[in-house]
Amino acid sequence: MPRAMWSGAVSFGLVNVPVKMVTATSPKDVRFHQLHDADGGRINQRRVCSIDGEEVDYANIVKGYDVGGGHYVRIEPEELASLDPEATRTIDIEEFVDLSEIDPVFFERSYYLTPDARAEKPYALLAEAMARTGKVAIGRFVLRTKQYMVALRAREGVLALSTMLYADEVLEPAELEIATADATRPSERELDMATRLVESLTSPFEPGKYHDEYREKVLSLIEAKADGQIIAPPEAPERQAPVVDLMAALEASLAAAKDAAKDAADAAKPARRRGSRASDKASA
Repeated sequence: MPRAMWSGAVSFGLVNVPVKMVTATSPKDVRFHQLHDADGGRINQRRVCSIDGEEVDYANIVKGYDVGGGHYVRIEPEELASLDPEATRTIDIEEFVDLSEIDPVFFERSYYLTPDARAEKPYALLAEAMARTGKVAIGRFVLRTKQYMVALRAREGVLALSTMLYADEVLEPAELEIATADATRPSERELDMATRLVESLTSPFEPGKYHDEYREKVLSLIEAKADGQIIAPPEAPERQAPVVDLMAALEASLAAAKDAAKDAADAAKPARRRGSRASDKASA
């Protein structure tokens, strides 16, 4: 189990549920180091003053906010400390909302909350009540020195917490320069075919069938080179010409989706036949 990174309580009306917070994700990025091509030595980053070119010790570095024109407002650590939100060690639930009302763009990072000692019953009560009502709890809490807005929801009997962006941190679609002239509006026929294409590609979400193919290829490349293999550079793929005719693209996409569905159905038939034969033998 991951190490707890925060402990406190979920404040639910007059009920407090002691919990611990652990990360819910484990990113699998491939990280590289910068090396000197001549001898393979690690490259070190140094803090250098832009005025005199001298390396600056960390003890002589202060915080400054750029106010434009090359001017900075210096802020002292104790000045920031005086503004830190009070660490109350509680996640204060302020309201419950429907998950469908929250645009996913607001979600930031995900964590799990686990019940602390002797808190299993109130924890299960809150999780079951949220699952039964289909509601998401919106609240706030302080992690380190920052106050976060969070969403709490039940996930297979476990309370999942997602930190959220504030409204002024999210760009509104209206701020984007996207043409909305009549010429960009689809025709009814185009919209009908696009809808059919969406419906033909609709299936239950199964996250396990998606893989980071690029990361897997990079790791295979690293393993091969570590074993001394010489890797030939791959040939550049041929670029497909863009399809200008939107209707032709939709028709081709629908045909491809139907072919894929037929192939999947044909592949499933032998498996069903084998399963029925096995059950017949068992009953015999």
